[in-house]
Amino acid sequence: MSDYQQFLQERDQIDFYLQKGYYMKNIIEDLNGTTVEFSNKENNSAIVHLTTANARKYFSVKLIEERRNCIVNKIAK
Repeated sequence: MSDYQQFLQERDQIDFYLQKGYYMKNIIEDLNGTTVEFSNKENNSAIVHLTTANARKYFSVKLIEERRNCIVNKIAK
């Protein structure tokens, strides 16, 4: 599988869990990639392993967006 195809697959996994209402609970970075644990309000969890640089960058942007939205929601209350 090409790197681009791998990236698309990893990106789709990230988007799938975020669209289902999961949030990023735990993140572990190592030399083999990034492991992201997603969780939701019902305490269901899923683990996604990101190996491509583009997927790791995409995840970082989504994490920043998630945190920014959390802060904005707290301020709005």
